[in-house]
Amino acid sequence: MKLSNVTMRRRLWFALLGGGVVFVALILRLAYVQLWLGPELTEKAENSWRREIPHADKRGEISDRNGVRLTYNISSPSVIAVPAQIPDKPAAAAKLAPLLGMTQESVLKQISVKKMLVDIKPAGRKLSEEKAKQVRALGLSGVVVAEDNKRFYPYGQLASHILGFTGGYNQGLTGIEAKYDKELSGVKGSVSFLSDASGKRMPGSSEHFQEPKDGLNLQLTIDYYLQSVLERELDNTMTQTQADQAWAIMMDPNTGEILAMANRPGYEPENFKEYPSEIYNRNLPIWMTYEPGSTFKIITLAAALEEKKITFNEPFYDSGSVKVAGATLHCWKRGGHGSETMLEVVENSCNPGFVLMGQRLGKEKLFDYISRFGFGKKTGIDLSGEENGILFKLPKVGPVELATTAFGQGVSVTPIQQIAAVSAAINGGKLLTPHVVRAWYNPETGEEVKSVEPEVKRQVISEETSKQVRYALESVVAKGTGKNAFLDGYRVGGKTGTAQKVVNGRYSASEHIVSFIGFAPADNPRVIIYAAVDNPQGVQFGGVVAAPLVKNMLGDALRYMGVQPSKDQLSREYTYGDVKTVEVPNLVGRTVSDLFEDMRSDFRLVKSGTGTVVASQVPKAGARVDEGTTIRIFLTEDTSTTKKQ
Repeated sequence: MKLSNVTMRRRLWFALLGGGVVFVALILRLAYVQLWLGPELTEKAENSWRREIPHADKRGEISDRNGVRLTYNISSPSVIAVPAQIPDKPAAAAKLAPLLGMTQESVLKQISVKKMLVDIKPAGRKLSEEKAKQVRALGLSGVVVAEDNKRFYPYGQLASHILGFTGGYNQGLTGIEAKYDKELSGVKGSVSFLSDASGKRMPGSSEHFQEPKDGLNLQLTIDYYLQSVLERELDNTMTQTQADQAWAIMMDPNTGEILAMANRPGYEPENFKEYPSEIYNRNLPIWMTYEPGSTFKIITLAAALEEKKITFNEPFYDSGSVKVAGATLHCWKRGGHGSETMLEVVENSCNPGFVLMGQRLGKEKLFDYISRFGFGKKTGIDLSGEENGILFKLPKVGPVELATTAFGQGVSVTPIQQIAAVSAAINGGKLLTPHVVRAWYNPETGEEVKSVEPEVKRQVISEETSKQVRYALESVVAKGTGKNAFLDGYRVGGKTGTAQKVVNGRYSASEHIVSFIGFAPADNPRVIIYAAVDNPQGVQFGGVVAAPLVKNMLGDALRYMGVQPSKDQLSREYTYGDVKTVEVPNLVGRTVSDLFEDMRSDFRLVKSGTGTVVASQVPKAGARVDEGTTIRIFLTEDTSTTKKQ
């Protein structure tokens, strides 16, 4: 069929029109892609080409309450390989392996993998600056020394169970490092470049540096000096007693701030892999649960005084044991204490007397106070790993369980529960939440981000009852079982504890946990310390082993805190065998002949130098020392050189 010219022209016109529409659509689409989607597509393309070499952020520093840095970061670069950019891999491995102390085969295997970036492990991570400098000097193409850092603990094992440690990638693994890993960690930065599909750097492309964001700095309630004192005394005790382990906590009883806390055996965070995991994973002051023994009697005493079930002048007779529901419960002094007042029951830590207090309170009331003092549940301290302790279920408490609980047997508590509860008993009755975190700071500006304020959970006993408890516990130290914690010139209160260990489900006749909890000044407590020693060799009494330990800590703490000696201190009562303390006389200016004629037998004299006149002396006049202490006198002939003490 022959088409007309009109039809031909019409079809041609439609073809041209259709082609024009398609052409315009293509132009518009191209313009849309080029102009509208262009930046987005370019960014996606560059991201697919971009390779990043990490640039480590700085983990937040941790300091004590006075700004002493307990852990911070030091430069520790790491070796990173870009396999596609290493032209001669065997040659690179041959040069790199000896420097890193690795086999050539191991290095070659790692740099030959089909990855964009490879960490050379293990020896290529956390290098010293000197080693990093040597690697850079090799000038190996595709081998980069990336900026990195590692955690440094300048004081070794000091506060190690509080601080914890970090892993190979600066992630917190234990202690504060793990508890507040998110806050301490920053955001990593990077140095990025463009590469082709094989990983080779694109010619002419520039590098881009993304600055890292550092983590927050953390200030603890811990005091470096007091922590040092506490750990020194734990070390001395471990050496002297050859105990299995020991732990101690020092706290401000009015705020709940932990001033020092440690346990032995200890470990060094930087070398934690050299220690058994049970040493670095167990923070004993918050994790260890055991029968507290007589330190728990403070709770029974506080409850009995608050409920007015006893008075200090009330008479009591201790025959050495008491029968409860057919069971015979003994006093630690098998012959008994005979006639005594209730105050003397506390001083003597007399078990039958505390059984009477428990019976007068009744199980509902006693266990209500035990719960209100915080036992049976976590204190809420800001550390991981805290245990609950174990109490009798009230329906299962019979007459015997009531009696033994009253003097600290049959219940299981943690050290942190003990010190928190006794703080409430002596601080006016307020149960506080213990804490080790004081404040967080911006690392760049130094501005405080947030702080932790004291948290009062509840009022457990009245101020008046708390005052009575302080008085009774001061009397324990001056006249009772706590005399080895007596600190001349300072009012100290406290209580001993000696508890049989449970071994294989039975009470051990030979293994004990001995403890002492002490505070000062007794009339206005500034510091409280709880210390316990597990299975010391030799004598196993809290008053013999743990009381002197706490005494030494208290003495240093009070002097450091600027607490002045008191003239209102209760006089210490001495019994046969006790070592008395005496005041050192002033010997300066006196002649040697006079001294040796009338010197009393309280001291021994040792001479140094030549001459007939005392120029100086050690210890100085006025110091209080144990009877029989040696005084060294330094002699001269020139009386003008004598110094007043």
